[in-house]
Amino acid sequence: MTELLLYVSEQSKLTDVIIWAILIAMLLFAIILLFWQRKVGESLSLELSQLDKVKKKNVEYDFVLRAMRLSTWHIDPKTMMLTFDNDFRGYGNEWMPDDSGSNVMESTFQLHENDSERVRQSMDDLCSGRKSEYHEQYQVKVPHTSKTYWEESYAMVVERDINGMPLSIIGTSMRIDERKAIEEALVEARFRAEESDRLKTAFLANMSHEIRTPLNAIVGFTALLPDVQEAEERSNLLNLIHENTQKLLRIVDDVVSISKIESGQEEAVMTSFDLVQVLSVVVDQYMPNVKPGVVLSTDFASPTQLVTTDLNRLQEIMRHLISNATKFTDQGAIVVGFNAPQNDRIKMWVTDTGKGIAPEHHKRIFERFFKVDEFIPGAGLGLSTCEVMAYSLGGSVKVESALGQGATFTVEIPIQG
Repeated sequence: MTELLLYVSEQSKLTDVIIWAILIAMLLFAIILLFWQRKVGESLSLELSQLDKVKKKNVEYDFVLRAMRLSTWHIDPKTMMLTFDNDFRGYGNEWMPDDSGSNVMESTFQLHENDSERVRQSMDDLCSGRKSEYHEQYQVKVPHTSKTYWEESYAMVVERDINGMPLSIIGTSMRIDERKAIEEALVEARFRAEESDRLKTAFLANMSHEIRTPLNAIVGFTALLPDVQEAEERSNLLNLIHENTQKLLRIVDDVVSISKIESGQEEAVMTSFDLVQVLSVVVDQYMPNVKPGVVLSTDFASPTQLVTTDLNRLQEIMRHLISNATKFTDQGAIVVGFNAPQNDRIKMWVTDTGKGIAPEHHKRIFERFFKVDEFIPGAGLGLSTCEVMAYSLGGSVKVESALGQGATFTVEIPIQG
């Protein structure tokens, strides 16, 4: 019995030891498990934090692309496939390659013929490894239309094989229509400034010459006047002085008129009047200037024609045109008239049978101080004045002429009434 009790006691102790060992092992496992869970939790928190940062970076990246209206793309140099990753080029992006990608060389056929060969060569240099970077500006044709738009692209090789050949190329493109418009405007402004400076120099040179000619005559004849006693000779000198004084006055008046109109200092004064009456008065003023053998007449579409425009400018335009016709017509006829108004606009014209004007001079005759015949009196400001005044009235002046076949000058202006 005693032995049995000792055996049971020993077995109980062994069981307790086993139980305690199991409990200690479970406790250690639990501690290890908790420690591992903590580490996993920290790792997950770190990964979630990194994921949030990546998402934030992606949002910022997309925002930058959208704000700059950029597209991003990549090229596989082995297959020459161009694939767009993002495209935020925005409004008016009329042409896009397929989502599955397109051959980069075939894509260059969408470019303007002035740019396609240059861009194709640059892209070939990049894909073949001859260059590491690419930068081009070009015009893209919109399919089935005649439209084009400007684009600028950058690209670079980001990965190479052991032989130095490109494995991956990334790039970006953006629309630059607004920038090109600004550049063109700046070039145009610079050209206008240079042209204005050239015209100013030419204007001063011509003015010096044109003013000096009548001024020298006035001074010379005035100096001779005290020494001339005969009444007839004195009368001839006085007539020459008066003639050159009027010529000088016309030059100054024309220059002042052009300058005031172009600078906006002199606004058009609109009045209503009978065009027939006004043109008849102007024609009568030039009757004494018509050369022998030349007939000056009128051909009006109606016996009266009420118009509303600037009376002084209209008279000045017609005076210059009729004056030119009397100077260049030695025989035949000069006819002044107007057509019936159409769409609140009226055409007045002066036609003659004079020397005519070569086609290559049709534009130049409206330049200041340009003269087809240097031997004909005048400063070369008349037609320039006509053009400026007609433009200020919302109209235009045109010429139809050929050498030896006379000329027809047409003035078209808007009217009311």
